[in-house]
Amino acid sequence: MRQKPRAGEIWIADLGTTGKIRPVLVLYYPKPDDSRMLAIVAPITSQIRGGDGEYDITHIKWLPKPSAINFQGLGSIDRHSLSRKLGTLPKNDLNEVKSNLRNLLNL
Repeated sequence: MRQKPRAGEIWIADLGTTGKIRPVLVLYYPKPDDSRMLAIVAPITSQIRGGDGEYDITHIKWLPKPSAINFQGLGSIDRHSLSRKLGTLPKNDLNEVKSNLRNLLNL
């Protein structure tokens, strides 16, 4: 049986024609009885620009390239678009991501 993604994990995902295949941070993964089978993800980019719309994760060495989480690219994707787990974001980074998202979205 295929492993189910969990919030805080980084997976390879097919983001379609405009987003290509790239790592994403899983923020939400649907339960089996969920009527919409969509995962909410934030793409990970190696084109680091800085600013409030990104969270730097260059210190994570198991990623293929120095990278940042791109909050401005938040989106929903079909859960089957997630193909392979790369790893889990460290807890302190995940807490920072949550805090930054709350501030960015005024929540």
